[in-house]
Amino acid sequence: MRLARHVGYDSAGTVEYLYDLNTQEFYFMEMNTRIQVEHPVTEERSNVDLIKEQILHACDNRMRYSQRDVELNGHVMEFRINAEDPKTSMPSPGLITHYHRPGGLGIRVDDYIYTGYQVPPFYDSMISKIIVSGINRDECITRAKRALGETVVGGIQTNIGLHQKILADEDFRKNSYDTNFLAKKC
Repeated sequence: MRLARHVGYDSAGTVEYLYDLNTQEFYFMEMNTRIQVEHPVTEERSNVDLIKEQILHACDNRMRYSQRDVELNGHVMEFRINAEDPKTSMPSPGLITHYHRPGGLGIRVDDYIYTGYQVPPFYDSMISKIIVSGINRDECITRAKRALGETVVGGIQTNIGLHQKILADEDFRKNSYDTNFLAKKC
C-alpha cells in the first residue's frame, strides 16, 4: 500500500515479493499495474470480484473497499493447465478431442476451451485455470487432487500430471519447499 501511495497509483494492481523464511525478509520482485492471471486466488480468499471492482473504479474513480474491509479466509491454490509436453514443457498445440472440466464444492474453473477447440501454436500455452479453495491447506489439497483427477483434456498433452505429482509430494503437503522444488523433485 505504501508503494502504491508513493507512486500515486490508484487502481487494482499487484506488488510481488519473495519471502525468505530463514531471515524473515521480504524481497521486492515487481509491481504490475493490472490484474494478474492469479487474481482468482485473491478473489476466492477475499470474496471480492477484482475485475468488477476495477471496472467500477474506472467508471467513477472511487474505491468501494479499503484494505481494512478485506478479510482473507481459508486456503486457495491455482493450477494453470497448459497445453504442453509434460517431459519437455514444449507447447502441445492441436485439436482437443474431449474436454471434461472438474466441478464441485470449492472448485472454480476459468477456461475458454471445449471439445473440438484447436489450440494454436502461437500464444501462451495456458488453456485453463483450476482454482481450488478449502478451509485449510489439507482440505484444499484433497479437493485439488480430486479436481485434477476429474479433468480430462484429450487430443493434446497437458501438465495435469505434473500438478498431481507435486500434490502427492510429502514436502509439498507439509508446506516445506522452496524455489528449487521443481529442479529437485520433478
